[in-house]
Amino acid sequence: MKRDPYEQIVSYIVENQEKFYRLAFRYAKNQEDALDIVQNAVCRALDHYRELRNPDAVKTWFYRILVNESLALVKQRNREMPVGDQGEEEIPYYETGFETGNLFEELDVLEPDVRDIIKFKYLEELTLKEISEIMELNLNTVKAKLYRGLKQLKETMQEVEV
Repeated sequence: MKRDPYEQIVSYIVENQEKFYRLAFRYAKNQEDALDIVQNAVCRALDHYRELRNPDAVKTWFYRILVNESLALVKQRNREMPVGDQGEEEIPYYETGFETGNLFEELDVLEPDVRDIIKFKYLEELTLKEISEIMELNLNTVKAKLYRGLKQLKETMQEVEV
């Protein structure tokens, strides 16, 4: 029995909501923006569920929407000019079990697409094929960028340790 695409998307979103939040948090670096990103991505996915051509590709389709929403927020944030001191100091939010250490600082030094590929592969546990579909890149390009990024990380981590 074949499920309705809408129901399939809703089910997938509910089952993986923590993963989506973690990914959005990595882009936004604060809780409120991460929640906004996930909410916008879910709304966009549910509004456009009829555009999903292959119901088996829900995972890569939704990740693409989520990444686009994350990038849009980052781009918008970079365009906004801060308006003086608001009188409130932002309190950093730290999610338990998701501590950032030297590795995340080193990842931020890499080119954005290389960084995203490494995060998708090792933090989101996506396959290289799924990553290539999400990022709309050739599979061989994804492989090359992954291995180049890992090599750069290894070199920088060794420099830091010495």
